[in-house]
Amino acid sequence: MPESIDVLVYGGTSAGVCAAVAAADAGASVLLVEPGRHLGGMTSGGLGYTDVGDERALGGPAARLRADIAEHYAVPVGHYAGPEPHVAEQIFERWLERSGVRVEFGASLRSIAMRQGRDGAEVGELVFETGLTVSAGVVIDATYEGDAMAASGVPYRVGREDASLYGERFAGRQELVPGMHAMPPWVSPFAGDPSGRIQSGILPQLHDTELAPVGSGDGGVMAYGYRVCLTTAADRIPFERPDDYDEEYWELGRRLFANDRRNGVERPAGRVLGLEPNLPGGMADGNSLGPVSLNVLDGSAWEYPDASPERRREIVEHHLSHTRGFLYFLSNDPAVPAPVRREVSRWGLPAGEFADTGHLPHQLYVREARRMLGLTVLTEHDLLGGRIPEDTVALGSYHIDIREVQRIWRWVYEHPAPIGTVFTEGYLSVPVPLYGIPYRALVPRREHAANLIVPVCLSASAVAFASVRMEPQYMMLGHAAGTAAALAVDAGCPVQDVPRERLRERLADSGQRLSPR
Repeated sequence: MPESIDVLVYGGTSAGVCAAVAAADAGASVLLVEPGRHLGGMTSGGLGYTDVGDERALGGPAARLRADIAEHYAVPVGHYAGPEPHVAEQIFERWLERSGVRVEFGASLRSIAMRQGRDGAEVGELVFETGLTVSAGVVIDATYEGDAMAASGVPYRVGREDASLYGERFAGRQELVPGMHAMPPWVSPFAGDPSGRIQSGILPQLHDTELAPVGSGDGGVMAYGYRVCLTTAADRIPFERPDDYDEEYWELGRRLFANDRRNGVERPAGRVLGLEPNLPGGMADGNSLGPVSLNVLDGSAWEYPDASPERRREIVEHHLSHTRGFLYFLSNDPAVPAPVRREVSRWGLPAGEFADTGHLPHQLYVREARRMLGLTVLTEHDLLGGRIPEDTVALGSYHIDIREVQRIWRWVYEHPAPIGTVFTEGYLSVPVPLYGIPYRALVPRREHAANLIVPVCLSASAVAFASVRMEPQYMMLGHAAGTAAALAVDAGCPVQDVPRERLRERLADSGQRLSPR
């Protein structure tokens, strides 16, 4: 017989933790199931420099986390850009314990059996790889991938849509334009030929594919990577040569630095890796900066959202290999400018973080994956217009932050013969005002699933999702999802019929900000 529970939360991300706490605090019995071994997702998984946007948007658990961080370090709120990863996880563990939430680790979803309810399709039994079988009144999918949503048969999209679909200016494939993350011109893509004149095989780290027309939907997914925690402490773990290090894999980096030398460009280490000590203890949150970085741009992110568990593990390992190799390359390869090598060599991995995952984060930065097609679709028009819908359950404010989508090559027709050149495509950073995220974007249509709420892979266009996807928003959306789930269980109604004003009243009472002030 399946275990019966009021609310099941799948995914121990920051959204999942906040959803579980909110539902439990509202009186529901709650089970949080996490496929891995850690809580907090990216908030405890390397993303120490938290992307806040406008602080006026922060309320509920996002504000509570900032207050708990300040209390832990005995500093004013906002003094640090974020906590040490283990501190973030400890705070989340404490929240769950205080609310009496039971947590099951190491339980990946195997299958979902749907059933026909009075008000439409419902998520029935959920079976996990550990053998755990659960039937829940409401299911909250708080994973970065939307796996429970997909297994329930709820429709969704992956990647960039065509600009004509919602009339969005920033949708679809982008122009090849210059920028900090773009590859400078005249870097050859051809193995064995730095001149770019002779096509003799393509270098690693390129997405060898045809470019879709500008503005067309190509399913492109922005790059993934690891946000590494770095330190200069005496007990740091040095960047050693990985067993799987591939010299050819880093030829693109060598050509980038050679191009810099030819053109008199000095690229400091801080603009290659991000070495600003913005975390407690002088640690830094290594970010993906520049044309060759911690980001992986070979198209593997395009494949990840709908990949099998086995293929996903291969993609994750590929990103880990890239991360280990990049840190060694920057600190040791003679082609890297000596000032960059010296500065990167001053840093290492912190001995006190991620001890069970080789001191690299336990969470791949899955910036986007599936996106539900729910009761409404949030678009760039909602964001750029600063719209505050009547059923707003959280505010967003971070700019539309689309990281690079692919690194490709094209012929440039220069006299006397064409030259093959590497291009980086997809990066966008578009400011937005404060805007509201409606409850309707968190729930599917009732005919698809009347007892499912999706606070992470919510219903939004690829453009709009690029702003919503920040951890503070996920925390607040998780809080809204957990509160709504408890209301639905208490009223015995579909999640689509949760009284919106009662939901908003409860959110406001708990400190959630629902309108600009």
